Amino acid sequence: MSKVADLSTLPAWHAFSQAVKHAMPSSTTPRIIEAAGLRLDLSAQRNSEAMQAAIEQLLEARDFKAQREGLFKGAISNPTEHRPAWHTMLRAPQPIPEVAHERQRVLEFVRRADSERRYRNIVHIGIGGSDWGVRLAVAAFGYAGMWRNIRYVSNIDGHAIEAGLSGLDPHETLVVVATKSFKTAETLENAARALEWLKSANITDPMNQIIGITANPEAARAWGLHDALIFRFWDWVGGRFSIWSAVGVAAGLAVGTNVMAGLQNGATAMDQHFLSAPAASNAPIQMALTGIANRSVLEYGSLNIAAYDSRLANLIPYLQQLEMESLGKSVDAQGNPIQVATGPAVWGMPGTDAQHTFFQWLHQSSRGAPVDFIICQHEDHRWKAHHRQLLAHCLAQREALLKGKTLEQATAECITQGLDPKQAEELAKHQTLPGGRPSNLIVLPRLTPFALGALLALYEHKVFVQGVIWGLNPFDQWGVEYGKQLALDIYAELHDLRSGLSEHDASTAYWIEQFKG
Repeated sequence: MSKVADLSTLPAWHAFSQAVKHAMPSSTTPRIIEAAGLRLDLSAQRNSEAMQAAIEQLLEARDFKAQREGLFKGAISNPTEHRPAWHTMLRAPQPIPEVAHERQRVLEFVRRADSERRYRNIVHIGIGGSDWGVRLAVAAFGYAGMWRNIRYVSNIDGHAIEAGLSGLDPHETLVVVATKSFKTAETLENAARALEWLKSANITDPMNQIIGITANPEAARAWGLHDALIFRFWDWVGGRFSIWSAVGVAAGLAVGTNVMAGLQNGATAMDQHFLSAPAASNAPIQMALTGIANRSVLEYGSLNIAAYDSRLANLIPYLQQLEMESLGKSVDAQGNPIQVATGPAVWGMPGTDAQHTFFQWLHQSSRGAPVDFIICQHEDHRWKAHHRQLLAHCLAQREALLKGKTLEQATAECITQGLDPKQAEELAKHQTLPGGRPSNLIVLPRLTPFALGALLALYEHKVFVQGVIWGLNPFDQWGVEYGKQLALDIYAELHDLRSGLSEHDASTAYWIEQFKG
């Protein structure tokens, strides 16, 4: 990655900022982009000819095309760790030989397990990127039932491993240990408890029922895993992109290898769209730049994800990690402060539950937040009336956020409901909505593996574009490391193994003393 200029000093940035401030959402013609079978409706976002021209200039000023090409060719896209960010290679139709080899190994393992009807239970142990993608895929496509039972253990809280193992027959259980470094404290501690659990069942060789998925096979081997049961990915695969790797083996066992292949195919289709579509009709680029407009120009602090499909509940934490771990930075790739706001907080809940939880805040708080509405046009169940209601709620909430309600409209409605003019005027003050609040609508034809894969890749590439424009490195996550280092010291101090390893603030020192023993 070449040296980048301070974004705030670029003429193209000033042109973009001014264009955003003077632009308005499309009021007459829907603004819809089709990409890899998805439809992205940007009609509720600010847009103008001047804004699109500024986007082109901004992309050129950031040497975007070269950086995009480097991403797909395995160039160094993660400069602080001197690595490519080559997750797109994991889903390529004709990948490099080592990726093709590992993909085949995973496929053969799952097929053999299926043909022998082995592993009635799966305990998937991983955290962060080694966890969320598997949960998402299984919840999305295993909701109607699976012949295997899968449980997830991510948290270091002992209740998590207790719940993960409770009631299972160890002789029918496969333990999956997914950790890129094979040093992740939570994962290894939970894996040790799972190994003890297998040993306590007098299984002859417990290691025959544990597989490891890692970029550090040497560490997995040293831990005791058999070579044949170690599946590899590479240090150029960020954890939040690892669903495309062997990390997906548990999902393959739970919902089938066809699901994992479909996810990869959908993501590949979005890759091709991202590579070839002009900027004005390029879904990731347009999502990225409207997101930058909302965050850096209009100063919205967060982004809400409203997935109107209960099967996509795990999409929210998946996207939280993707966006906030990637874009939660305030310095550029050279370590210089970025002079505009970056990386919004990402949060949400499936609709329509969200409407009864926080949509009040979205509609009438002093600021609100942009919303990504996600919905399937067609249902996969037999209750069509339910789906029509779901569609209606999604469209209605989006329209209400955009249109709002004036005091005059609210007053007229109150009078129509039988209130006298004075009562109507008073109540109407509480029923006005400011409107003009931005949103995207992403429509999947239906929830298929292909469509979900395309959706995940859409967000991946959106994040990449935002990293390029802001000038930051979206592929490292140094911010979480300091707390991990402190935790090692505090853990030792809690056990009186060592003391004085770190200088603590008064409160932390007090609680270390309280918690010792």
